[in-house]
Amino acid sequence: MQRPYTQADLDALCAWDTPTICNALELVVPARRGHGFTVRPLTAAHPSMPPICGPARVGTIRAAHPSGRSKEADRAARIGWYEYVANTDMPTVVVLQDLDDVPGTGAFWGEVNTNVHKGLKALGCVTNGSIRDLDMVAPGFQLLGVVNPSHAHVHIVDWGRPVSVAGMAVNHDEVVHADRHGAVVIPAEAVKAIPAAIDLLTRKEAVILEMAKRPDFDIGMLRDALAKSDEIH
Repeated sequence: MQRPYTQADLDALCAWDTPTICNALELVVPARRGHGFTVRPLTAAHPSMPPICGPARVGTIRAAHPSGRSKEADRAARIGWYEYVANTDMPTVVVLQDLDDVPGTGAFWGEVNTNVHKGLKALGCVTNGSIRDLDMVAPGFQLLGVVNPSHAHVHIVDWGRPVSVAGMAVNHDEVVHADRHGAVVIPAEAVKAIPAAIDLLTRKEAVILEMAKRPDFDIGMLRDALAKSDEIH
């Protein structure tokens, strides 16, 4: 598949946190200002870990009740999911939707699956389902989810189809950027434009921040700073 970005482009975006990426998208893709990001809080397994960014591998799970399938069918579904995740030409971000009426009853993510998915070139996962084994999560593998202790009846339902996690709709192979703040989908055509947008926004904000930190700062100076910021293009 021909992509309009390279691995180096995605790696470069990991220099900025996810809120900064969202700021840039407001400038580059203004129609996306109100959607395309998580809108409910998720817990990060590694709060201090740098951001992750990669094409999405999407799937669905349930955990509140048994799957109703045979043991063999459950294993086949699990293997099918792993094969789907492994089919990639660059490191990915998994987005896994828990379909239960009360998401998070049982954890798919813990010591075993973080190590397995890391071995399959996944950088981390964003899920509305449960995560656990926080002290044993694979090093360098980020998890954003709901902390809970049990597997319950967790099982793979499907993969490769559109999902929605914490208000963020994601399709297969869409670029996802995530850190402890949450996650955002980056349109493929916007990837290369983000660094320049961040540079512009940083220069515009610098005028205001520099003024605001002065001991003699007042409302008049704020008006001047806002006007100067508007003049930067």
